[in-house]
Amino acid sequence: MNIRFYNARILTETMDITEGELWVRGNTICYIGDGEDVSSVCKEPGDVILWDREIDVKRNLLMPGFKNAHTHSAMTFLRSMADDLPLQEWLNEQVFPNEAKLKGEEAYLFAKIAIMEYLTSGITSAFDMYIYPKEVIQACVDCGFRIVQVSGLNNFTSSLEELEEQYVTYNHYHELCSYKLGFHAEYTTDKKLLEGLAGLSEKYHAPVYTHNSETKREVEECRQRYGKSPTQLFEEMGLYRYGGGGYHCIWFDDEDIDIFAKRNLSVVTNPASNLKLASGIAPLKKMQEAGINLAIGTDGPASNNCLDMFLVTDLAKLREHDAAVMDANDVLYMATTGGAKAMGLSDCDCLAVGKKADLFLMDLMQPNMQPEHNLTKNLVYSGS
Repeated sequence: MNIRFYNARILTETMDITEGELWVRGNTICYIGDGEDVSSVCKEPGDVILWDREIDVKRNLLMPGFKNAHTHSAMTFLRSMADDLPLQEWLNEQVFPNEAKLKGEEAYLFAKIAIMEYLTSGITSAFDMYIYPKEVIQACVDCGFRIVQVSGLNNFTSSLEELEEQYVTYNHYHELCSYKLGFHAEYTTDKKLLEGLAGLSEKYHAPVYTHNSETKREVEECRQRYGKSPTQLFEEMGLYRYGGGGYHCIWFDDEDIDIFAKRNLSVVTNPASNLKLASGIAPLKKMQEAGINLAIGTDGPASNNCLDMFLVTDLAKLREHDAAVMDANDVLYMATTGGAKAMGLSDCDCLAVGKKADLFLMDLMQPNMQPEHNLTKNLVYSGS
């Protein structure tokens, strides 16, 4: 479909705002400009774009789609069923027992509920981990929604053989789908499985992702088992040789941060979930200063419980007791470009010619977006 957006304000890759037109040919951005000089698009006299749609944006804002860089989409079935508990009790007493009753066809339907909710807040891509990857992927493809699926390998579900089969299958399944190696967490995955996963990472030169240092208890128990933090254990085992990252990463020490910086790993912070579960606040300022790529996730609908990127609060200011920490533009970058980098979506990380048209239109005429003193700060602090 060929679409012309005109009379638009456009959020650029530098988080600045320009005015003009944005043209989409097929599924790719082919022009951004004032609409007068189109020689770069129509090189020959007969090369005229026939528009399927021409949309007057009315000076509202076109921006790259939010990248929800950590979620568990099909967990919509647990929304408000497992609340007001710390993480370990939440998992072991509510989540795992109820997930054991879930069937694949149900996971497909519950994932569709999540997709509809993602779209209401401009989320166009999700980095999903769940025990029914086939069904979640199919729900996304059927809805025309972009998904990066990561395996949730652990002691109770899946296996290395299934993981490898899924990795090969879903990296060649559909243009909206890709698949990453991963595991649920250190405390649910024994060392033999982790060694096997490190072997797959070496075989495919593939990055690895996992929940990491979400709670103080998780880190303390890992140190009791192995004499080191989860990050240090994974580094020692070769799991980070080809990159990847971690979800949450709250209870990091300086050595953990150094490993992530050295290996060019991404940290996906989930502040709304971490606040609700009282897990803590990630040291984002230190991570940013170390040059680590930062991204944002909603986490799953059983722990957030709302899959709305506008409600994912920036808590770095609270941790540092400094209102100047993490400018709104930094947070907006994390929610878009930073998320795309964490997910390996280099073709839709910003609005630029040659990138995928992974975008949404923000209505600036909503009362909470007025007055327009600073549009990017409005988006972060009052957007919905």
